[in-house]
Amino acid sequence: MSAVIDFQSWTHVQLTRFESLLQTLLPGSDIAPRRLHDAIRYAVLGAGKRVRPLLAFAAGEVARADVERVAIAGAAVELIHAYSLVHDDLPAMDDDDLRRGRPTCHRAFDEATAILAGDSLQVLAFGILARHPGAPADPATRVRMIATLAEASGTAGMAGGQALDLEAEGRKLTLAELEHVHALKTGALIRASVLMAASCAPGLQDAGRLALERFSEAIGLAFQVQDDILDVEGDVALIGKPVGSDQARGLPTYPALVGLEAARERGAHVFGNTTAEWARRAGDAGLRLERAVPYDYAPLVHFLRLEAEGRNRPRVEPGNTDRIAGFLAVTVGTILDALDRSVYLGNQLALPITCPELKCPVALG
Repeated sequence: MSAVIDFQSWTHVQLTRFESLLQTLLPGSDIAPRRLHDAIRYAVLGAGKRVRPLLAFAAGEVARADVERVAIAGAAVELIHAYSLVHDDLPAMDDDDLRRGRPTCHRAFDEATAILAGDSLQVLAFGILARHPGAPADPATRVRMIATLAEASGTAGMAGGQALDLEAEGRKLTLAELEHVHALKTGALIRASVLMAASCAPGLQDAGRLALERFSEAIGLAFQVQDDILDVEGDVALIGKPVGSDQARGLPTYPALVGLEAARERGAHVFGNTTAEWARRAGDAGLRLERAVPYDYAPLVHFLRLEAEGRNRPRVEPGNTDRIAGFLAVTVGTILDALDRSVYLGNQLALPITCPELKCPVALG
């Protein structure tokens, strides 16, 4: 059995490194055009939970990638994600006033500045991959990472999914159509986080890459199921953004299509099946299974089902730092992506659960 991994300490180490990196990558507020640079920094720094970079770090550990290379990949994905949020919140799109518990970028500044901030973040992401000395030295690897992020960001990914989402406003989609929209709008960047980290591991074989890719696709789907559920029954004080906005606009969601209970069951099904499939694929691919999943899958499936059902909401008790042994490297992405839309407490995230199979409380901070 692997040693118990302190999830909170691991997260702290990764985020300390990552926040320092972001500070160096973004233009300073003392450089003209100052207002635009202020808006860029406002959109990226401070309130983000860094789910996608943490997922990249976790995938990088599984694939034995160099952590400094993975950090650059994670930064590029995070900048694309930040730009997408700035543009999604605009009146022409989702028309939201609140993001991460504070005014959206166009409310804090103005619409024109917010548009330019999003534009700037998008090109900065690709510039980092192309020029930063911390990215993989091999030119072919850089090109592959740029191509992965471009596909995930454009019409075959996030932007295309957003367009399909807007087109579907006010009409009912089939389940297959809805999952296609979500796979593009949300899942593409999650998948890119994992695949770009995998690209930083030159020794990773195709089978290992395929195993990570399959896992990331399921994470993206389960993430969106939970996001749709929270749009119906979340608390703005906890999730940091308006509740019910999708429903009010008639956007297609899992609860609207199949009902809340069926949506919860769908999330649990995706989580459980993916865990079992990962064990098989990871073993076949020679990935570090002892770091990737617990020897007993029951606690993991139990945990993931609780999250999919939306029952992991109370705040963690101080001092409770026990962790499930051995599953950090691959499951951190799943956990964090569920957490991303589950509990928002400023810069603090907390999620306690009880796993009877482990006979101990599990707290993920």
